[in-house]
Amino acid sequence: MTRIGVVTFPGSLDDQDARRAVELCGAEPVALWHDAADLGGVDAVILPGGFSYGDYLRCGAIARFSPIMAEVVAAAGRGMPVLGICNGFQVLCESHLLPGALVRNDRLTFVCRDQKLRVENDTTAWTNDFTAGQEITIVLKNGEGSYMADDETLARLEGEGLVAFRYVGGNPNGSRNDIAGITNPRGNVVGLMPHPEHNVEELTGPSLDGQGFFRSVEAFLARV
Repeated sequence: MTRIGVVTFPGSLDDQDARRAVELCGAEPVALWHDAADLGGVDAVILPGGFSYGDYLRCGAIARFSPIMAEVVAAAGRGMPVLGICNGFQVLCESHLLPGALVRNDRLTFVCRDQKLRVENDTTAWTNDFTAGQEITIVLKNGEGSYMADDETLARLEGEGLVAFRYVGGNPNGSRNDIAGITNPRGNVVGLMPHPEHNVEELTGPSLDGQGFFRSVEAFLARV
């Protein structure tokens, strides 16, 4: 059975939700502590949402120095699938596994809504269950979710097909180019602001579209 680790930092909120989503989609969730010296032999890693270390300094800026992040960075370099959700996306950017940064929403308020996204890249470890151009609905909740990058980085992301998801029906936080999520060139590291772990059960989510993320990584790992 696929074993997917979910890292808990001080201040993480959605680690239990992520582990439940992993289990509901047929994999084995493994709890990983931020101070751990290894990844416990997992096949993939999720960095969940929340407010790691209270979001002091910048969101994710302290979490990047957690002992476990050295292991995550090394594993990602070897091709292990890594998904950063919301605060986890911020940690990935701070760790330089993904380019750019997440800053305060342009409307200067916390946004919580059911958000429509368009799948732009369906070839990554976390998106291959979708089709390019498919529109999905995923919960969005953030105060610092505006994706920023310089013009050169944006041109590279767009030119190389590294935008994974784009906001549809209005930009909720001022992200440049309506970017909701991106991937690295290898396709094993994906970060996005919306929360797929909240979209795996009819009772608690606006859709079941989040299941596609977890089915994707299982399919990816079955092929490697």
